[in-house]
Amino acid sequence: MGEVYRARDEKLNRDVAIKVLPASLSQDQDRLRRFEQEAQAAGALNHPNILAVYDVGMHDSSPYIVSELLEGETLRERLGGTAQPQRKAIDYAIQISHGLAAAHEKGIVHRDLKPENIFITKDGRVKILDFGIAKLIQADSGQQQTDIPTRRVDTGPGVVIGTVGYMSPEQVRGQAVDHRSDIFSFGAILYEMLSGRRAFHRESTADTISAILKEDPQDLSDTNQNISPGLERLMNHCLEKNPEARFHSARDLGFALEALSGSSSVSGQTLTALTALSTGSRMTKHLPWIVAGVLFIALL
Repeated sequence: MGEVYRARDEKLNRDVAIKVLPASLSQDQDRLRRFEQEAQAAGALNHPNILAVYDVGMHDSSPYIVSELLEGETLRERLGGTAQPQRKAIDYAIQISHGLAAAHEKGIVHRDLKPENIFITKDGRVKILDFGIAKLIQADSGQQQTDIPTRRVDTGPGVVIGTVGYMSPEQVRGQAVDHRSDIFSFGAILYEMLSGRRAFHRESTADTISAILKEDPQDLSDTNQNISPGLERLMNHCLEKNPEARFHSARDLGFALEALSGSSSVSGQTLTALTALSTGSRMTKHLPWIVAGVLFIALL
């Protein structure tokens, strides 16, 4: 998705990254205008788990974005086809949920959440990449793909946006999506972190789409008895086919993950109660207090 250069901001005395996007983007003024709007929206997301965007502009007919310079590797590189330790996976998952919550509360949906768009810095900080870009740039037929090809077109109902292996059911149908689609993608990423396998990967795009629509991933506990039942329950809640049955928000998802973090005494039954509450609009606003109460009881 363009070339990235390391540069020096002389005014602020800092190193930055400059991503130069294909010049073809500037030929469609409507697409360019929406790209700029989305880049500005992403730039307004001041959160430690989201890549900081400093500037956006044009050079020799090619749009570019200036962002913070990161050192580390993507989650795809970190995984390398192997599972992460449960504690490490939960740590990454909590950070991802915090970044998603900040974006969703600003009305921004990623639409292309996948391991390639999650960066882990050398000090273990998770950064979500490419907010506002993924849904606006046409896939380059000559670019190298790390998964079933990413399809990026317009953003209205009836079109498909995202990387097929991590799309929600409503996304692959070309229906309008909201923040709950990102939660499904998050569930697919969490599954991969815990198992080392892609949740819905099949031999063809059509088979992958069919799996997303009709099948559940293999139970994690079938191959790894060390997986917490509560964590598997939480992950499955993210992967519900019906958006209404998923977590009500990334904020609630983060609370549930934090309830699991570092405490094996938080049971699967407790997570059932937490996830059930997360789908009820009247009770959701009280969820932080409920989680705090659960943790207090668990310590007794």
